Amino acid sequence: MSLSLTSLTISKRDGSELFSDLSFSVEAGEILTLMGPSGCGKSTLLDVIAGHLSDEFRFSGEVYLANERIDKVSPHLREVGILFQDDLLFPHLSVWENLAFALPNSVKGEKRRERAIHALEQLSLLELADSMPEQISGGQRARVSLARMLLAKPKAVLLDEPFSKLDKNLRSQFRDWVFEQLKSANVPALMVTHDEQDIPTGSLVLKWPWENTHAR
Repeated sequence: MSLSLTSLTISKRDGSELFSDLSFSVEAGEILTLMGPSGCGKSTLLDVIAGHLSDEFRFSGEVYLANERIDKVSPHLREVGILFQDDLLFPHLSVWENLAFALPNSVKGEKRRERAIHALEQLSLLELADSMPEQISGGQRARVSLARMLLAKPKAVLLDEPFSKLDKNLRSQFRDWVFEQLKSANVPALMVTHDEQDIPTGSLVLKWPWENTHAR
């Protein structure tokens, strides 16, 4: 399984380009890091892949996931998971309910709670099952957020500077844990960041400018 971009160009409505002719492929179990300054189009690129591109922009090129073109598919059918800077947990749902929300519709009734509780056991956060998001720490919310995303069984994962709001000590610990979880999930992952310390050891990296970049 791979995530591939072919000749991707993103421009603003006024015709000015953020970048052009970007092509790359990320295989299952790999993490590709895109480095670049603020405003260069990192998050906008993720929006193209996920299907959430703002009307302010337009793009040309193609996006493939598992050898199927997805850039013309509805966002909720693309099977792409996203981890943002903010955890985006639902404040009106308990921790276990947040996890259960991500499960496929094929998982019914009590099975949804059982799956969520099992995930919390794996995170060593079982004691937080009935807590509300505002009652747990930032690091705990970050772990729950990643677990929720992975419970949806995405075919690819996008990471939008997910470590930038964590303090230094927690950031390093959480970063290593995230990479471990992604490796276990064995899906292609694309991370955008401006911090070189976020780059997984030995992983693929593309540094700005990306114009006319073609990478396996």
